[in-house]
Formats: sequence, structure tokens, C-alpha cells
Amino acid sequence: MNAILKENTQAPKSPAPLTAFADLDRDLQLLADNRQRWVQTPVAERITILNEIKDALMPVAQAWAETAGRKKGIAEGSPLVGEEWLSGPYAMLTYCNQMMETLSKVQGKHHLDHLAVRQLPTGQVAARVLPASIWDHLLLSGVKVDVWMQPGVTPGNLAQNTAGLYDPASPLHKTGKVALVLGAGNIASIAPLDVLQKLYSENEVVILKMNPVNDYLIEFLTPTLKPLIDRGFLRIVRGATDVGQYLCNHALVETMHITGAGASHDAIVWGVGAEGQANKAANTPKNTRAITSELGAVCPTIVVPGPWSHADIRFQAEQVATQKLHNSGFNCVACQVLVLPSDWALKSSFQSALETVITQSQARALYYPGAQDRLAGFRATNPQARALPRAGGESVLISQLDANSETLQKAQEVFAPALNVTEIAGTVPEAYLRAAIRFANERLYGTLGANIVIHPATIAQMGRARLEQILAELRYGTIAINAWTGVGFLTAQATWGAFPGHTLTDVQSGIGVVHNTNLFDKPERTVVEAPFTPFPRNLLRLSFTLLPRPPWFITNRKGAILGKLLVAFQYRPSFLKLPRIFLNALLG
Repeated sequence: MNAILKENTQAPKSPAPLTAFADLDRDLQLLADNRQRWVQTPVAERITILNEIKDALMPVAQAWAETAGRKKGIAEGSPLVGEEWLSGPYAMLTYCNQMMETLSKVQGKHHLDHLAVRQLPTGQVAARVLPASIWDHLLLSGVKVDVWMQPGVTPGNLAQNTAGLYDPASPLHKTGKVALVLGAGNIASIAPLDVLQKLYSENEVVILKMNPVNDYLIEFLTPTLKPLIDRGFLRIVRGATDVGQYLCNHALVETMHITGAGASHDAIVWGVGAEGQANKAANTPKNTRAITSELGAVCPTIVVPGPWSHADIRFQAEQVATQKLHNSGFNCVACQVLVLPSDWALKSSFQSALETVITQSQARALYYPGAQDRLAGFRATNPQARALPRAGGESVLISQLDANSETLQKAQEVFAPALNVTEIAGTVPEAYLRAAIRFANERLYGTLGANIVIHPATIAQMGRARLEQILAELRYGTIAINAWTGVGFLTAQATWGAFPGHTLTDVQSGIGVVHNTNLFDKPERTVVEAPFTPFPRNLLRLSFTLLPRPPWFITNRKGAILGKLLVAFQYRPSFLKLPRIFLNALLG
């Protein structure tokens, strides 16, 4: 994990906290007084609150997206502002819609009735959570999202392992708590979605401490989440490290959630410096509160050899470039290591296409603190790294390393636009894929997300059942096939977080999951799959997923327009809104 803390530390210090500690005490006391009232809030009122949040969000959505784009150094009018529409207001609206759908049927677990449930070749249960509506079929045609359950969950007991919070017999149904959420500084919807996770999936009222990097979002989050604030179930505060430390150790804070760096997590749990090292070695936490986390990883993209066309190469090059450069590379699930088959005849063509897309991509500011230092560290560790220049902005660093090199085995997450490329031998797709999976599992830090790019003919040759058996070996919380794991983040029904099994002493990508609007109690991972081809086989199927570029691609020329249109659609879905979406998708 990057030794430079990237989320809740190493942010610029505010001149002084705008919220005094006395105000924090009052906020926490108010939340403590209301924690049991939230537990007793009926499902119908919880749905009403989500509806009110949707209504409150729309008047600030445009200012939210445009302000975030400006703060991140995106040029005014750039298609890249679409990233802020999708990763901010769109993600929030999607969560509200999906949680409202679940809560409307949660009594008797009837929200599971529409899900296709099957057993995998491994014996595990998988629930198809997307597509879930006519809108999914129209707008995300061909995209499938499955949530795999942990071993022991069966089709017969899935309901008993779902939505336990809303079971009157559950202890969680009766006991409220006060949670501290330490908001991330990179993606706008992370903090508010973590707040909703605590409230709606864990029955906990929340004090949200925003990261100084993006606390400008308070201007938009306060009116959006006003329905919760007014009822006394949420408080939002700002401040630097001293405020975070005060809250982490406050007597009224009972649980915590952090999105950020493993070093930040360990500083909270074990302490800092020699004291922290000693506490961790002795397994004696300095802070014993329950803590969940999402902490990033050295995320791989594995390219499987196959019979790709020239159009396939160009499209998948745009996809991998997006995996690296979305949000200027400041994503916990950005591609960190590109794994290529060394013996593939099309390897050089694909790598050349990828570098062309990168150099032609729109440059933007390195807005996240410490980026220049991290890039300098990458250059020092990888002296052979090449700089791929982009007009009007920072170059992208790319380093070609042997899979067995000591440098790559010690590679850390680079929270900046830099990429390691490595190669693994093999021309037989199954053997190569299994070798690449072993490499990812054994050599790369963390388990947050992994991408696999594989031609449908190769899948057919391998066999779907065999592919799923192989995927079961890949220990990541989200796996994307011919897609980016970031799509899993945007899918509220999916789970988001590390592969289960990490501990406080070896936390890697974190503990627990968020989002998960179907309220699965024992999920293992999410698997996202999208069509490989960029063009529709049936031209009458107008879908932006099968058309040239999905709206989240960094190369989409209509990204900002599509983002705005999709936000309006999520707010109030209508067939009348589809023609403009399809038209702009065609032009993207």
C-alpha cells in the first residue's frame, strides 16, 4: 500500500476547523439521543426520506457536477465533466431508487422474488441483480451483474441470509449506534453512500467528517441530505486531522467506517510510529471500536489472448485507458498493473493502441495532494519508465516490468496517472488465465477489484462453467469481465468492498461491504460482465453499452451531456427521455 496516505491524511490542512469541538460534542449528543428513534423508524418513513433526498438532490445536481469538475481542473465544457455527473448525483439517485425498491418489498423478503438465483459450478449461490428492470434492458443491454454468496449460503437459505436488519427478531433491529464516517476525497458519492449504508443497512445514525480535499461538497450534500439532518439522524462536519482524531476517540462514537489508505486505517486502530507498530505486533488495538473500511489495492487488468479484430483492439484500448485515467487516476480501483500474454500475436498491436489512446486523451490537473511526490517515487523505483505526453497537461508514466521482478512484487498502489505493464507466458487461454490469476492473488497487494478482458469466442472455447470455476480462484471483491470494476461501484445493487477474510492486523483492501441494496448478509463478491464488442449485432437494439463508447469512457465526446441526461432519467424514468440518451450515445 502506498506509504503516502492518500485519503484522510496528507490532505491540505484547513486554517482552523469551522466546527469547534464543543459543536462536535453537541452534534454527537444529538445523534446519541436519536439513535434509537432511527431504529424505530418504520420502513414506510425510511422510503419517504429517500424520496425526499431525491427531490432535494436535483436542484443542486448541476452545480454539484460542475463545481467538482472545476475543482479537479477539468476544462469548462469538457466531456470529462460527465464523470462528475455519474460518480456523484447519478450514483446517489441509483442508490435511492434501488433501496426504495427493496424496502417496499422487504417484509417477508419478497424483494428477492424477482432475482434469478442459481448455483455456480463451485456450489456457491449467485443472484443476478442486474438487469432488474425494463430500463436496465434498454440502457444497459447486455450488461449483467451477479452477486456471489459465501460458501454455506444455498438457494434454500438465501432469504435467511438476507436483510437480517429488517427481521424483527434480529438484535440489529433493536439496537441503534452512533457511527463516524470518514469521507473519501476523490469520488463525490463515496461519503454520502457510506452514510446511507450505515443508516439503511446497519441501523446506525451518522456523523460524517468530510475530507479537506473535497469538503466543498458540503455545499451540496447538506441540502441533499437535509431530510436526514432535519430529523436528527445525520450531522456533517469539516476539519483537518485534529477533528478526525477527536471524533475517532470520542466516547459517543461506537463504530467507524473509513474509505482511504491502509496506513490511515492502521493509524486509527493501532496508533502511529513506534507505538502503532508495537500495538499491531502485540494485536492490542489502541482504538477498539468496530471499524469497516474500503482501502484500495494494486488492481490488475488481465488481457486474455484471443481472435481480436482491429475494432476490438481499439475499443478495449479505450476501456483500459479509462480504467487507468478516469478521475485522473485518483481511484482506489484504478488499473495499477496491466497483465499481457507475452506470446500473443496481437500483444504489440494492443499495447500500441493503448498508448495512442493515452497520448490522445484530454489531460487534466493532478488535483489530489501528493500526486507529484508519488509520481517522483514511481520514477525512482522504475527508472526505465517512459512518459507518455498528453497535450496541455501531465504525462502518464508507464513502466514495463518482468512479472518476477522484485520491483513489481513490491509495487504499491500509485494514486496518480502511472501504470505498470507486465507479461505472462502462454497461448492457451485457460492456462494463461489461471497463471495470471495466481500472479494477482500471490504477488499484488489488496483484493478490491480485478478486470479481465476476454473475447466471447475464447469464453465459448473455454466453456462458461469452466470460466466461472476459474473466476472463483480470483480473490477480489469485484471482478469485471469486459468492463471496468468502477461499473460495479455505480451499480447500487452490487456489493462494493474487499474480498472477505481480511483482519485488523492484515487489512489490505478493508473489511465489510457497502451499497448492496438487496441487503445480502453474506456476500463474497460481485461479478460484472459487459459485451465485448463495441457495436450492436442487431442495429435495431439501440443501447449505449453496445454502441461505440459507454458514457464513463474518457474518450466519450458526449460524456457531460449523457451524464446530465442519465441523472434526469434516474430521477424520473420515462420512455420520453430515451431518444435523447440514445442519440447522444450514438454521437459519443
